[in-house]
Amino acid sequence: MAMISYASGLSDVPLIGETIGGMLERISATYPDNEALVAVDQNIRWTYSEFLSKVDELALSLMALGVNKGDRVGIWAMNYAEWVLVQFATAKCGAIMVNINPAYRTFELEYALKQAEVHTLILQGRFKTSDYVGMFYEACPEAIESRAGKISTEKFPFLRNVVFMGDVPYNGMFTWDEFISKGKNISREELKEREESLSFDDPINIQYTSGTTGYPKGVVLTHHSVVNNGFTIGEGMKFTEKDRLCIPVPFYHCFGMVLSNLASVTHGSTMVLPAPAFDPEAVLKAIDNEKCTAVHGVPTMFIAELKHPNFNKYKYDTLRTGIMAGSPCPIEYMRAVNEKMNMKDIVIVYGQTETSPGVTMTTTNDPLERRVTTVGRTFPHVELKVVDPVTQKIVPRGEPGEICARGYVVMKCYYNNPSATRQTIDSDHWNHTGDLGIMDEEGYVKIVGRLKEMVIRGGENIYPREIEEFLHTSPKIEDVYITGVPDEKYGEELIAWVKLHEGLKMTEEELKEFCKGQIARYKIPKYVKFVDSFPMTVSGKIKKGDMREISIAELGLETEAKIETA
Repeated sequence: MAMISYASGLSDVPLIGETIGGMLERISATYPDNEALVAVDQNIRWTYSEFLSKVDELALSLMALGVNKGDRVGIWAMNYAEWVLVQFATAKCGAIMVNINPAYRTFELEYALKQAEVHTLILQGRFKTSDYVGMFYEACPEAIESRAGKISTEKFPFLRNVVFMGDVPYNGMFTWDEFISKGKNISREELKEREESLSFDDPINIQYTSGTTGYPKGVVLTHHSVVNNGFTIGEGMKFTEKDRLCIPVPFYHCFGMVLSNLASVTHGSTMVLPAPAFDPEAVLKAIDNEKCTAVHGVPTMFIAELKHPNFNKYKYDTLRTGIMAGSPCPIEYMRAVNEKMNMKDIVIVYGQTETSPGVTMTTTNDPLERRVTTVGRTFPHVELKVVDPVTQKIVPRGEPGEICARGYVVMKCYYNNPSATRQTIDSDHWNHTGDLGIMDEEGYVKIVGRLKEMVIRGGENIYPREIEEFLHTSPKIEDVYITGVPDEKYGEELIAWVKLHEGLKMTEEELKEFCKGQIARYKIPKYVKFVDSFPMTVSGKIKKGDMREISIAELGLETEAKIETA
């Protein structure tokens, strides 16, 4: 009988039964003099003892503003040291931190403040073209006439406080120093009592999904889910208190908050912030100057670092590991990072915000071939299955289907959205990821696309990832993405968005000729679009929905797009 696509991650290491605050206190007591956080751009260096003290100080300040257990505290900022303090301080006092994407504009900010029912908002000042204070005033003009701590508005009935991460006195906002000074009115005993009232099953974080369909959904995560996910990630990279992780990925995203910050803190490792926003040379410089042993990134970040004109100016001899994740990782770049950046132990993590986020991971012990062609095996203490999207039956190993996960990693719910929660988490508490994958006989998983991205051409199921990987073998192609466009005859056809290596040329006919005899005829893209860049989110994920819409408009397929299908 064929093996079914089901796996349960085994481990001799038990799950951590602590709140985030309890874990931080234990780590700080164990490694008090080890550097916890280095923010290069801010000239900040805090040991674990200093970091814990500042976290407690901020937790007291939140309590002084009337933040109670379960209240939502929004953070709208890039990768600053204050962001990390807020992450741990909210957990310490039992508040639920709401991660607000710094790329959001006024309309999106309004949505997050309303949907998450934010009580206190912490925001940064202007950065490049983003005027955060200006956008907040546009969303909440009543704040301009309000005293700090006394905001009252019908649009945001829960909002009371706004804290500015700086020393400029804006109307209706506390400056950072005013905010911190408030905490002196709250005793440490009150904070201790608050902490003792917390459970590791309490919700502690709301992260918004990218919202590829409809409005973004607020994923509710607990102490238990993110602490253990971060710990497992660190274990997979063999982190110890001697490791120093360079973090260029955004904190508002689970890659930064969990796979980076919590993977580090659960092991007494050092968080190194190279810059508030991604800057490839700042990353390379931080790796060299701070003697980093690990660096994280999405593929586009690693590509930018490898191609930087000053790449050879810096040393990478201290590097050994890190994570490439967030979007499909082209094999050629995994190999380049492995060799040119000395990251012999680089790993891949797969998951999604709804699963805290990781559910599978390659390890430093896996052979390179496994680390460049799969997303690894199931996390310890997590169940994984691959099911037929129609029948929901588990498929045999080697066959594609939708990946489902169950265990401590699964979110509590979508905040204030029970219908969406029921669509994602079934009655047996399996989280349906919407990702298509194949589990092999040894339990390694390969991602073949999104359920919604799967192209059905004349009855044939086509998985774009397979074709993308093949086209990456062309020496002329730097990057490529495949999506479907409507077709009157076949229902859907393929279009390839292709970015060539600098200075090289290729024609549409040449690309199709490259495919002939190598992949099935129905998998050869009908259309080819040569581009210099791809539409993507701030976190580096390719927006295939945008690619599809742009392609439909440029190819004049609006009529075909209106054809109804069964």
